[in-house]
Amino acid sequence: MSEGSGDPKREMLRHTLATVAYRGGKAVRNAPAGFAEFRGCDGMRTPGQILAHIGDLFDWGLSIAKGQQAWNDSKPLAWDAEVARFFASLKAFDDFLASGEALQAPPERLFQGPIADALTHVGQISILRRMAEAPVKAENYYRADIVVGRVGAEQTPPKREF
Repeated sequence: MSEGSGDPKREMLRHTLATVAYRGGKAVRNAPAGFAEFRGCDGMRTPGQILAHIGDLFDWGLSIAKGQQAWNDSKPLAWDAEVARFFASLKAFDDFLASGEALQAPPERLFQGPIADALTHVGQISILRRMAEAPVKAENYYRADIVVGRVGAEQTPPKREF
């Protein structure tokens, strides 16, 4: 649950991270064997490479928030380890936002950079799931039980998928 920093922009960032955890969790959960190496076409990143990039984005976002901007271009881990890293990087970023420590960057810039980019890449993984004939079921995300601070793999099951 939300620890309530009282800053509406910070709380919106935290809600966005919880949204990424929910949607990203759907995209990576129960992926078929070999999906991490699936390539939609020549020159396209694999799902494993995309997920590693998402972890790098959240690590980068946290470093910006702390005023120590640093980028790392990680090699993909095994799929399950990369999924664990995805949730761990979300949690580390969310924990910082919940801490009340001063943000060293404008919240809008944190959103427009690493967070919005991660949302784009979650969508790419979902598209690749469909291309790999293992689609993620759609749902009405407006009705999803997305809660500030819930950024781990454990999420409330969808209310209605189609």
